[in-house]
Amino acid sequence: MTAALDFSLPPELSAHEPPEARGTPRDAVRLLLTRGDLAPSHHRFHDLPDLLDPGDLIVVNNSATLPAAVRLDRLAVHFSTAEQDGTWLVELRRRAGIATEPYAGGEPGEWLPLPGRATLRLIERATPRLWRAALDRDVEAYLRMHGVPIRYAYVERDWPIEAYQTVFATVPGSAEMPSAARPFSDALVTALVSRGIGIAPITLHTGVASPEKDEPPYAERYEVPAATARLVNVTRRGGGRVVAAGTTVVRALETAADASGKVTAARGWTRHVVTPQGGVRAVTGLITGLHEPRSSHLMMLAAIAGERALARAYDEALRAGYLWHEFGDTHLILQE
Repeated sequence: MTAALDFSLPPELSAHEPPEARGTPRDAVRLLLTRGDLAPSHHRFHDLPDLLDPGDLIVVNNSATLPAAVRLDRLAVHFSTAEQDGTWLVELRRRAGIATEPYAGGEPGEWLPLPGRATLRLIERATPRLWRAALDRDVEAYLRMHGVPIRYAYVERDWPIEAYQTVFATVPGSAEMPSAARPFSDALVTALVSRGIGIAPITLHTGVASPEKDEPPYAERYEVPAATARLVNVTRRGGGRVVAAGTTVVRALETAADASGKVTAARGWTRHVVTPQGGVRAVTGLITGLHEPRSSHLMMLAAIAGERALARAYDEALRAGYLWHEFGDTHLILQE
């Protein structure tokens, strides 16, 4: 990551609650447009139909957010990712007032009693902060009964799980909200389709992304349906843009794309990491939030926008007081 994107994020620019709680409809959050060498421009999210062209395609993530945090007296367990063998990657965090902080404890073979007479067994460390663990019952059903949405210190109170779902959420599985699509409303989707802008789904279940950590993304479950792959290819052949609604969508499409940018139906686990050096092949635009300094997501954004344009956009977002994180403002990046 270049020094230009190693910036300081003032605490007051963290979005502390959903925009609706601030009196702003979902689709009226601010939107910063980055388009090639042009100066960044300021809009509202409901301006999106006017910022795209008929024949463009928006690809969205239909993963629904799980209430993936289980709170104990002193600890919280954040369920992150279902593994192929039925175990889960989990993060242990120490409860600190209304929020949580990293917890370095735990031992292989340790059993943690959870609410509802459930037991979680720690098997081994999968990464420096994530454990591979086994719950003694079905995890998703258990979370629906005993879990709450994952919340970090910048969000000052609990919000219901509905606040963490997008209008496209139909397939449960994400530990944290695929938040780039949160500003879409039913009315906005109708306006986009009426203008001739297509919308197509993929599925990618996001894992936990603790704000204290700067680390590359790990393997995540994804699926690119055949119908979506066809729409991407038809759009590209017709000269339209393929705009990913979120970094999760970029990861899925770029995993399913060949060297020429042709996308085929695919599913499984992706470890693909998009960097400026590797670039993108299928995606020509991105709708995303504003990301923390030094995060791996910024490498992906730089691959699409270019590092100079991205640095200019972030300077402008900081100057104009845009809000960061899952309940914050948005950023539309177009390559041309």
